[in-house]
Amino acid sequence: MSQPISDEPVPPYVDPTRPSIARVYDAFLGGTDHYEVDREVLRRVTRVAPEAVDLAVENRAFLIRACRYLAAECGVTQFLDCGSGLPTAENTHTVVQRADPRARVVYVDNDPMVLAHSRALLAGDERTAVVAGDVFEPEALLRDATVRSALDWERPIALLHLGTLHHYNGEEVRTRRDIVRAYTDALPSGSYVAISHFLDPEDEHSGTARKMEEVFLHSMMGSGTFSTRDELVRLFDGLDLLAPGLVRCCDWRPDGPGREPLTAGRSCIAGGVARKA
Repeated sequence: MSQPISDEPVPPYVDPTRPSIARVYDAFLGGTDHYEVDREVLRRVTRVAPEAVDLAVENRAFLIRACRYLAAECGVTQFLDCGSGLPTAENTHTVVQRADPRARVVYVDNDPMVLAHSRALLAGDERTAVVAGDVFEPEALLRDATVRSALDWERPIALLHLGTLHHYNGEEVRTRRDIVRAYTDALPSGSYVAISHFLDPEDEHSGTARKMEEVFLHSMMGSGTFSTRDELVRLFDGLDLLAPGLVRCCDWRPDGPGREPLTAGRSCIAGGVARKA
């Protein structure tokens, strides 16, 4: 298990007494940009399901494969990455610009540490921008000056909501559909939407999914809902799901034959990519 941030002074914009979604994900991925309070969320979840780290690992692997597919196979050159999280070795811009150096990426997050790290990493990169915004308020975000100017809204855009929507604390599942619909209504024809989300697989791992959900929701982080496939597929209403459809992330266009065991963690996160006609 990774170690938290060293004894360096805590930046004034960071609250180390409350867990951050981005820092908790970083802890799950074995990073170093997190604090003890974030590690406590990780410990509580892994007590219930030791394989829970696979949630973050599979989500990141899905991001890489989906972005590579969209850039290399679909020819997308514009990406709006909502809830981008802390930078890692393979970020959206590195994946898509490897496929096409012309690709533009706008990252959106509201975590001060994410914004500071991302801006430092991307200083001088004219094809990548970082925007402070709430990804659950699409109307406001879509009016942002940088979002409007950095992307050409007359040409296809790939919208990424990867590992974000399960952290929305609305009272009804439909509310998340409304969030996605607000984005997709604004996207030009020929655009794509990629979504990953915690999954209740409704099989032998369903009990573990609900236990993990209980820990997430009752931790100081306060979010992390596991939804069924029927609930999640509705997020793509009005869009054309690309093969293989909405599936477990590990089953979405894998790089090779699956050899790793299908743990509870790998079974409990799903993803899909769809196209707007």
